[in-house]
Amino acid sequence: MSEQMTQAEIDALLNGTATMVKEPEASEDPLSQDIKDIIGEVGNISMSQAATTLSTLLNRKVSITTPRVKGVTIKEIIEEYETPKVVTTIEFKEGLVGKNILMIDVDDAIIIADLMMGNDGTNLEDKEFTELELSAVSEAMNQMIGSASTAMATMFDRRVDILPPDVRIWESAEEAEQAMPNSSDVVCTTSFKMSVEGLLDSEIMQILPIDTVIEISEIMLGDKAEVLDGRDSIVVQKVKEPKPQVQAEKEAESVSIQKPKFQDLPRNDTKGSPRNLDLIMDVPLDFSVVLGKSRKTIKDILSLSTGSVVELDKMTDEPLEIYVNGKLIAEGEVVVINESFGIRITNILSKEQRVRHLK
Repeated sequence: MSEQMTQAEIDALLNGTATMVKEPEASEDPLSQDIKDIIGEVGNISMSQAATTLSTLLNRKVSITTPRVKGVTIKEIIEEYETPKVVTTIEFKEGLVGKNILMIDVDDAIIIADLMMGNDGTNLEDKEFTELELSAVSEAMNQMIGSASTAMATMFDRRVDILPPDVRIWESAEEAEQAMPNSSDVVCTTSFKMSVEGLLDSEIMQILPIDTVIEISEIMLGDKAEVLDGRDSIVVQKVKEPKPQVQAEKEAESVSIQKPKFQDLPRNDTKGSPRNLDLIMDVPLDFSVVLGKSRKTIKDILSLSTGSVVELDKMTDEPLEIYVNGKLIAEGEVVVINESFGIRITNILSKEQRVRHLK
């Protein structure tokens, strides 16, 4: 190859507009822009509903950004994203074919699990991701995808149901390759920036197989669609069928206007237990009862000895405070059961009552 510069290159260099490093050309996305627009809109609506559900579960504000959609091979996903990852696979039972895969960093999954178990999600630098955290994240992802499926059912005007989630950790790229062996297959990835108020700013990725993407595109485009599946590109376009002349004239004369239907907002039912919590029902919680409290000076503490009596701030007829994982939830009274102390719950505190106790 000749190294001699052309006149145009010389002029550009003299004018200061030339660059010494040539930018690499971006690889062409196998998905058409129409497909990406459809999947992006479906993902935006469904995952917004999922974020609302997660916000309710964590009692924290959860927000997601506009999705980024692209078609890549499984091999490219494994090479691009670092492990370990928590991967949730949920197969569609009814309404759609294929499955839905969600990926999130392990550190972020630990924070979500800690919040699911009633903690504050902080000081978790050395926390290990155990089966307990796995169950908690599994329940969170199950309810998120459940809400997303409900939103899709409303958009598609059909029932969309899912099977229980399969949550695993990909510790290494080798484990990812074993879980997704067809590395040359093209899939559709939808990436969202997800933030949980004051705790994490992460990315969550949704992976859909091409069969699912095509079915969603066909549903959104109408009754019939043409799928152009080439080696280098995948395009779904609506097939426009010619209408009979009489039918076209009638449709031109009258336009049907229908009242829009909106999905009901989720209601927070405080009377019953949250749905689908079976996966974390065996999670151990610290249950404690406070008999009373007292404030003493250092001099008073140093003067304590065997036989000393410390007066507490509770009267004998006052109810005792009951805590679960350090959070006040109820009041009770002391009872004796087979020569052991017990506590009989007399009052489950409301949110307002708990706030008054803290004051």
